[in-house]
Amino acid sequence: PDLAKEGKNPFTMDSKEPNWDKYRAFLMNEGRYAQLVKVNPEKAEALLEFNKTDAQNRYKHYLELANNPEYNK
Repeated sequence: PDLAKEGKNPFTMDSKEPNWDKYRAFLMNEGRYAQLVKVNPEKAEALLEFNKTDAQNRYKHYLELANNPEYNK
């Protein structure tokens, strides 16, 4: 909020990009995803791939916002 008062972009990203190769393994730590793979493996694979693509797109969008000097205006 203080950056916005200065006319600067208040949205910053200070984390490194996720390791997308480990994304699926990360999701498998969640019971809901692990159970889905057991119940319906084919559907689960499609949903996990969609989830990864969506997460990558959101991350790119956040980077665009963080790097856009006009974001606050």
